[in-house]
Amino acid sequence: MISNTCKTAIKAVIYLASKEETGEKLGVKDISQYINASEHTVSKILQNLVRQKIINSIKGPSGGFYITKEQQSQPLITIVDTIDGKDLFTRCGLGLSECSLTHPCPIHNDYKTGRELIRELFTTKTINVLCGPVEDGLAYLMD
Repeated sequence: MISNTCKTAIKAVIYLASKEETGEKLGVKDISQYINASEHTVSKILQNLVRQKIINSIKGPSGGFYITKEQQSQPLITIVDTIDGKDLFTRCGLGLSECSLTHPCPIHNDYKTGRELIRELFTTKTINVLCGPVEDGLAYLMD
């Protein structure tokens, strides 16, 4: 349902959040290595997230990307909306331009149920909540 780009963005933000307490500012290379993603892709994603004020960056030799405690309280839906668009959870599961209760695609009802559950997950889970298990070694951001 969410794009690979969006999954990469979520992993990158969670990784940044796991470094907030130490005050580390991370470079694209460090982040991309940790989440096992292309540096080019991660760079573009991070720039977009900075423009949307989901994360921050500082230029220069001691610069890098970081996230504040306040930003960590954002729900994951802010990342999803930024990367995949606000209409992700209203689109047809088969990509039809016209799909509704009166003109459904073959998977309309089942897909709608699943889509609503996932939307609820991304709306209620915040960055800091998902960061904890990663910091504790109970969850992972790469294989």
